[in-house]
Amino acid sequence: MTETETEKFSGNWNYPTNIVFGVGKITSVPDLCRDVGIVSPLLVCDKGLVNLPFVQRLVSLCKSEKLSLGVYSEVQANPTGANVMEGAQVFKKDRHDGVIALGGGSALDAAKAIALLVGQNRSLWDFEDEGDNWRRVNVKGMAPVIAIPTTSGTGSEVGRASVIIDEKRQKKVVIFHPKMLPATVVCDPELTVGLPPSITAATGMDAFVHCFEAFCAPGFHPMADGIALEGMRLIKENLLLAYRDGADIDARSTMMAASLMGATAFQKGLGGVHALAHPLGAIFDKHHGLLNAILLPFVIRRNFSEIQQKLASLAYYLRLENATAEGFVEWIMAFRGALAIPDTLAEIGIGAERKDEIGVLASQDAAAASNPVSLSVADYAQIFNEAVG
Repeated sequence: MTETETEKFSGNWNYPTNIVFGVGKITSVPDLCRDVGIVSPLLVCDKGLVNLPFVQRLVSLCKSEKLSLGVYSEVQANPTGANVMEGAQVFKKDRHDGVIALGGGSALDAAKAIALLVGQNRSLWDFEDEGDNWRRVNVKGMAPVIAIPTTSGTGSEVGRASVIIDEKRQKKVVIFHPKMLPATVVCDPELTVGLPPSITAATGMDAFVHCFEAFCAPGFHPMADGIALEGMRLIKENLLLAYRDGADIDARSTMMAASLMGATAFQKGLGGVHALAHPLGAIFDKHHGLLNAILLPFVIRRNFSEIQQKLASLAYYLRLENATAEGFVEWIMAFRGALAIPDTLAEIGIGAERKDEIGVLASQDAAAASNPVSLSVADYAQIFNEAVG
């Protein structure tokens, strides 16, 4: 790869936090740690990453730069409260002073929650995103975070919250505080080159759904709408390229930027897709992005009358041949098909036996509040049942 090619997608951005973007930027981590006062970081990732060559190179680099690095790699695919509490214990026992969050959304969410919990005297669940619970946080006790995404989907690296499973309640809980936003994000698209096509598709569709639900959420937020629209355009033009050729660094770079955009846009709100995906992920332990991708057309169908004009505008912006609401639905179905997204939840082993419970949990999920149509427990149960197939 030539110097010009590596610089094509490089940049230092400060929106919504400090972002260092470009191929090879992972080598800047030691300096970035010192910039925010970290000299003894805890690297938080999952078991699937910890032995990969680029992670071992990062560990060696940090140690050669005299950083007293520790590693916690027990994060599950859907992170749990136990993961967070165990990570916080490691942090305190080994006297770390900051967190390097490395991985997909699960690892990033767990790492941010660990960085919050290490300085608190309350249970993690006392900071659930309800009312003004966030004001309970002892901000001075929070540890700084350097976030390094290795997928292009959740955008957790630019988020102010973590989604963690409360095992006792079998519920995905949003833990929120404005200071959970990482101090610095390192986006190195080269780290995503090795992702298999199925994960590329699922994480890419996760980013798309973030943009889509933000755009369709009610309320006046033209900044979020603009970011969401452009994020969807970038995904339309690049996800299939990355899916078909994982070494396409231009497509990988653009998808990583689009992931950032989705998470920035959904400050406006999400909707019924996420309201259903959260409890399904907690109960059935399935990939969040894949659940979003499967559920999307079923929720669109239920919301169609309320979002028809927005879908037409989106179809026009995406330059679809049929620039109508119906044309957008036709396109998204074909797009999902090209990415080998299953048509139903049954195809990934989810049955309808717990539909009433899912209906209750979805209606109570924080994302339900910004769905374009007010949906009841029965509505969510029916959508879930339809999605099972």
